[in-house]
Amino acid sequence: MGWGYRVTVFLLKPLLNLLTKQDWAGTENLTAQTDGMVIATNHISWFDPLVASHALWDNDRPPRFLAKESVFRVPIVGAIITSAKQIRVYRETGNAVDSVRDAIAAVHRGECVVVYPEGTITRDPMMWPMTGKTGAARIALAAGCPLIPMAQWGAQEVMGPYRKEFRILPRKTMKILVGPPIDLSDLQDRPLDADTLHLATDRLLDALTGLLAQIRQESPPKERYVFDRQEH
Repeated sequence: MGWGYRVTVFLLKPLLNLLTKQDWAGTENLTAQTDGMVIATNHISWFDPLVASHALWDNDRPPRFLAKESVFRVPIVGAIITSAKQIRVYRETGNAVDSVRDAIAAVHRGECVVVYPEGTITRDPMMWPMTGKTGAARIALAAGCPLIPMAQWGAQEVMGPYRKEFRILPRKTMKILVGPPIDLSDLQDRPLDADTLHLATDRLLDALTGLLAQIRQESPPKERYVFDRQEH
């Protein structure tokens, strides 16, 4: 697993157990899978990768995240996540295809690959999932593996989206709800073109939004927020 993974778990898992409460549900959808998988989760905070990692580790599925290439160049942090074999994402470059290739290879090795389908922390004013990118669907369809939605809520109370804050106390509950694999059986024999990938991604985001609605006990908006990166 690499020294970076083991050191991170050794240091952070006891702290997360101590400083947060855990409410994991639907985890049978993780333990029922014995081979590689793609986990797609909503992104609500800079803190939520720790929450997602905690839930997956507790269910014997150590995560391999797709992380921006720039993070790998951060002193100390870069060395740790490189050792932990996280997967570099090269945005809008000629190397972008390498991220998908490396993720597929990880799935074929039996790994649990985590993808944020929104591509960034949500900009939706009410923190619902936005429109998504097709990477998670592409990896799952190309690898022929389960695509599993995992909704989370609670990390935003520690660190609000795009805010420089850390409010770990008083203890807050981190909620995770894992859904069953998205049914992509009718898409397996289709070419991985834009229509196929967008159809699979819409199914994924519908499922993810539905899971989050269960956690929050609220009704989501009828239409997903559209994020225009050029405006930000």
